[in-house]
Amino acid sequence: MPDGTSDRPGLRERKKARTRAAIQSHALRLFTEQGYDATTIDQVIDAAEVSASTFFRYFPTKESVVLFDDFDPQIVSAFLAQPADVPPVAAMRVALREAFGDLTAEQLEEQRERLALVLDVPALRGAILDQLSQSMLLISEAIADRAGRPRDDFGVRTLAGAIIGSMFAVLSELADDPDAELAVLVDRAFSFLEGGLRL
Repeated sequence: MPDGTSDRPGLRERKKARTRAAIQSHALRLFTEQGYDATTIDQVIDAAEVSASTFFRYFPTKESVVLFDDFDPQIVSAFLAQPADVPPVAAMRVALREAFGDLTAEQLEEQRERLALVLDVPALRGAILDQLSQSMLLISEAIADRAGRPRDDFGVRTLAGAIIGSMFAVLSELADDPDAELAVLVDRAFSFLEGGLRL
């Protein structure tokens, strides 16, 4: 019998997500049209029609407008939900397929725009290294918790590093090939990873 609960975010969370997405959308448009360095936070605030306090509630820096996404918690949640007898790489492959498999054409184009900015702007290239480090930490913790191993286990960290490296290869291929599909690339990369990285 239904208990009145739902996995769907509440109204407040949905409003926050829409506001965050609107700010990012306007920012990406301005960055593309007039350049990242030439675009000020004030211009983004005006274009998104939000207050400065609202902008900084969601994005502490201009870099974070480009780099923020909510994939990590989705991926970790889907990974931890996989059956215990599924090997970690296979479980992560399923989790990534769930996260990226249903992206709309508009969402995929936005990912390409963000990636192009990251590759083009030195400040963003530096900032994404910190983001990848944080993602690796989250993945390491999820792998360790699921396997019942210490979070500082070297094998766990090595596996998390291989997963992050595979995703970096996916992003590089996505940047090089305008016709590439994100979900397909992820599946190819993890097929290679599951096969032992044999050339």
